[in-house]
Amino acid sequence: MSLFLKLAFLFFIGSVSGWVMELLFRRFFSSSNPERKWINPGFCTGPYLPLYGNGLCVMFLIAGMEERQFVADSVWSKVLLLLLMSAAMTAIEYVVGVISLKVTSVRLWDYSYEWGNIQGIICPKFSLAWTVLGVIYYFLIHPYILGALSWLSQNLAFSFVIGLFFGFLIVDVVQSAHLVSRLKQFAEENNVIVRYEAVKAGIRRRYEHTRQKYRFFRPFQTDIPLTVHLNGLKASFEQRKRRRKLKD
Repeated sequence: MSLFLKLAFLFFIGSVSGWVMELLFRRFFSSSNPERKWINPGFCTGPYLPLYGNGLCVMFLIAGMEERQFVADSVWSKVLLLLLMSAAMTAIEYVVGVISLKVTSVRLWDYSYEWGNIQGIICPKFSLAWTVLGVIYYFLIHPYILGALSWLSQNLAFSFVIGLFFGFLIVDVVQSAHLVSRLKQFAEENNVIVRYEAVKAGIRRRYEHTRQKYRFFRPFQTDIPLTVHLNGLKASFEQRKRRRKLKD
């Protein structure tokens, strides 16, 4: 079985399971959701988070390096692998966050109020969470992942399901990118950085205020123009720092 098919399968598993984890975390543990409501997490509309899909692929590849024994002591070799997993996940989170901020002026998540944060994109608290997740993956999940890959090699017909998943994902990403382009336009016109989750929460509050049915999988669908919501939330957005013109 090709490495490409393996990674596609892992991306599928990671994206869906990551969405479930985020859904439960936001519902029961997140301090940003004191009302304890069900919140559809992430950039896309459907039940998947590509960041976790990429993360699972990376952790799988790093775990596969254990046979190389970079250090003589097997314990320290495992510690090194776990630190690599944590660093890789933090790096993925940082790159995605920076691209979102610099290219679209949209903040997909906000760690600005967390201790030691860097640009509100990464922070020690969630880097530690990635470390814990890496430990759980390496010791508890990785053996089952190997078993799942073995099952896939004997049931290649399942690759059709993986293909359908990527088909839905591509359509979803295109639609979500169109939405982000509208948020980017608003951000540039008003010199702000739009908080993605704040916009979703604002639309939800309007639905609750008007006693309309909130669409969990269509969080940006609204009965009034999106710009009206954005203007109402403008005061809560970050003001972008204007670039100073160099004097001759």
